[in-house]
This record gives sequence, structure tokens and C-alpha cells, in this order.
Amino acid sequence: MTAIVQNKLPPEMCGETHLPGMAPALAHDWLRVDDAYEQQMRRRIELLDHKRADVLWMDPAALGAAQEVLDAALAILPAMGFSVAGDYVICPDGRRVAINPDHPLLTMGYLVQEDICLMQKRGDAHVLVGAVLCFPASWRLAEKAGKPLIGIHAPVPEYDAQLAKRVQRLFDGVRDGQPLWRYNRLWYDDPELHQPRSATAPRRISPDQSAAPFIRSERQCVVRMPQTDAVVFSIHTFVVHA
Repeated sequence: MTAIVQNKLPPEMCGETHLPGMAPALAHDWLRVDDAYEQQMRRRIELLDHKRADVLWMDPAALGAAQEVLDAALAILPAMGFSVAGDYVICPDGRRVAINPDHPLLTMGYLVQEDICLMQKRGDAHVLVGAVLCFPASWRLAEKAGKPLIGIHAPVPEYDAQLAKRVQRLFDGVRDGQPLWRYNRLWYDDPELHQPRSATAPRRISPDQSAAPFIRSERQCVVRMPQTDAVVFSIHTFVVHA
């Protein structure tokens, strides 16, 4: 697989920000197309075709929420260079993708660069009920499926009970039509986008992270779905030379 390394990060992602320090985004701006679209989509298609069990999962009870996410995406894609016609979509790279309402997250995986994590409130916490996760940053979907927010972030040392409460309030408070966004910054020796890693074998990080040759940055959006009240956590990944 050819390394996908972009020239630079978007200007708004060149500072430092951390959860829960999020900023408001425009209603449609939880999906983007950038100059790496064609290359990233080739990698996504490869993973969805050959490693689907590793990158796609959904609780059957979440089908309605996933269908709403797909419908929301289809409504904004035409402004991003897509053509939506009946039961298929023509993508910016010329591909024709069938709209499969029975497999909405799979359809999303073939359409957009973003990984999509679908969260629904169960009890007092939002739980991961489905995801298409082709580009994980050192975590595995199989280990996080069905878990609440604090379980998804374990074993991140900084994610203590107090921060977990603040993040839960954020997920509770995000409003329909008013997405929130943040970004992170990680240093990697390898530009590969697909970086699954078990929580039992965490990535070893050098004390001098900035010595690594690549910066991996994720633009993360939190989006409320109005009908099912589900929350989407979308992740757009960039890899640039450090």
C-alpha cells in the first residue's frame, strides 16, 4: 500500500486543543472532502472488501439510527462534489456507490473519508452501538463495541472519572444542527492510516514524540441526529510530515 501523506494540516488544526475544549461547527461541516480523498478511499475500500469484520460493526438495534446518519450524509454530499441520484451516488473520484439502506454504515464507509462512530444513550451513558472504523489510531473496534464512553477510552490515563463526566455532559448537550469539533495530534513512525492496536498491547511512545517523522491528526466532530437522538462521532484523519 502506498503511503498517504498530505502536504499540510488545515489552518484551523495548527494549534493545540483537547477535550472537552471543543468549538462549534457549521451544521454540514462534519463531513469533508480534501485532496487525499481518492487515495484514502482506495485504502478504505481495500479494508472494507478484505477486512470487513475488523472495521465494521453494528448492534442490530441501532439500524434506525444508522439509517438516519446515512440520510443526513446524503443530504449534504451534493454540496461536496457528489451526485446523489435515486439509489446510487457518484463520488468525486468517479466511483458509483449503491445506497444500501439495510447496511447504512457500510454505505457510508464507501462514500466518505470519515470514520463514523454511532453512539446512543443507554442508561446514564452513551454507548458505542455501531461504527465503520477503517483508520483507528491504535485501538481496535472489536474491543470497544458496545461499551460506554469511559470504557471506550480505557486505558487512557488522562481519561479519569472527572473528565468522563465532562465528556458525557458534552454528548448530552450537543444540539441538532449545532455540531461541535476538536482535533488531536499524535506522532507516528509509520504513515499507515490503518493502525489497530489492542488495549493489552498499547503503543510505546518515545519521550521525545516530536522526533517521529509523521504527525497524525484527527478532526473529530460530535453531531446530534434529530429523530433517533443518536450522536455521531466522525473522525477525519490527516497524516503529514512532522
